[in-house]
Amino acid sequence: MQSLRSAHNGSIMETFRYMVQREGFFRPIRGMSAVVMGAGPAHACFFATYEQSKHTLSQLTRHRHDHIIHGLSGCLASLVHDAVSNPTEVVKQRLQMLNSPYRGVWECARGVYRAEGLRAFYRSYGTQVAMNVPFQAVHLVTYEWVQGLLNPRRSYEPRAHLAAGALAGALAAAATTPLDVCKTVLNTQEGSARAEGLAAAAALVLRAGGLRAFFRGVRARVLYQMPAAAICWLTYETLKHALLTFDMEESGPCAGSAGPGAGSGAAGAGTAGGPLACAALRLAAADVPGPLTRT
Repeated sequence: MQSLRSAHNGSIMETFRYMVQREGFFRPIRGMSAVVMGAGPAHACFFATYEQSKHTLSQLTRHRHDHIIHGLSGCLASLVHDAVSNPTEVVKQRLQMLNSPYRGVWECARGVYRAEGLRAFYRSYGTQVAMNVPFQAVHLVTYEWVQGLLNPRRSYEPRAHLAAGALAGALAAAATTPLDVCKTVLNTQEGSARAEGLAAAAALVLRAGGLRAFFRGVRARVLYQMPAAAICWLTYETLKHALLTFDMEESGPCAGSAGPGAGSGAAGAGTAGGPLACAALRLAAADVPGPLTRT
């Protein structure tokens, strides 16, 4: 829907029908392998940076100004996430364009590299950062705020995580759609619609469809981000909860230092998961107060 060339993108259903009729039943999931390859490492880097930044900043400010801390931590995490995900995002969007000449991820990556060089994979990095920094700031501040309303004890509550994630994803997606349209222009470089920076991409979008063009695909983007954010947060909170529970039930060398968030059951542990699990436990537990310590 964000393509400047397509004339069949007036609505989600019109776009979907045209896509399937022209290019087959599996066309809507094209580019999924690129997403799978990039999402794991990018999200791992994002959440590791977010938790570390939130923990460090909270200690420095003695847990004052929580909303600012959450937003700033999200911004820092976005810088790392986008550095990892940008190349796969370029490949994914090239595969998803109307009448894309590429049949697979590696063919696309090789073709882009040979035609445009390594720069093509990071041409939109500045725009993606400019989009994802406010996106993650809105996303994380909203998520933490809704969690405070629905789950003030900050315990493991799947319904609260789902609801907070969905609302946060929807608001952040709607607010940053204009930058997402510009990023698509930079990543795809369709026909004569070529640009080398955010200003040039914005000028192309404006000429192609006026101010309304900056909100192309906003409904589809919100409908995509709501379940994506909800699933992402539920998965993350579930795994964090599982690590904390495992540390309380099993003995391990890191349990004694798990911090107040693990509850009193973590204090006298013996042998358990590897150093990665220990590190994750210490970091997560240090920042998530347990039900016995929350006031």
